[in-house]
Amino acid sequence: MTHWTSAYIGIPFREHGRSSTGVDCWGLACVIYAGELGIQLPGYTEAYASVAEMAEIDAEIGGAADSPMWLEASRPQTFDIAVFRVGTLRRHLGIVVAPGMMIHAHDDCTKIEHYKAPKWEHRLTGIYRHVEMASRAAL
Repeated sequence: MTHWTSAYIGIPFREHGRSSTGVDCWGLACVIYAGELGIQLPGYTEAYASVAEMAEIDAEIGGAADSPMWLEASRPQTFDIAVFRVGTLRRHLGIVVAPGMMIHAHDDCTKIEHYKAPKWEHRLTGIYRHVEMASRAAL
């Protein structure tokens, strides 16, 4: 049996990408949530012109983290969103696939990495669970 992440590994990085032909980090979350969970996330493509607009991305991530759509997760589970700082700004995220592991769109394509590795662990600012996932778990 193939792990669900196989369908998403290697998707090319593309700014504002929201499909299997190319994604940015939020676009990957949109594609995975729609494909695996049937949850439509907002696209946010109008929030920033390019990934170089770091302050705008930080504001958007901060606003999303504070929205009632997301709950801070004390124990990460598959499909939770891990948010990372790049410099002083929150501007990257990955989707938890297993304890300490994430899939994310970084550099040239999507890949799986340890979010507890030194490269990422000190940048982690929080892990969030979509309210629909939390309500499904409560059933």
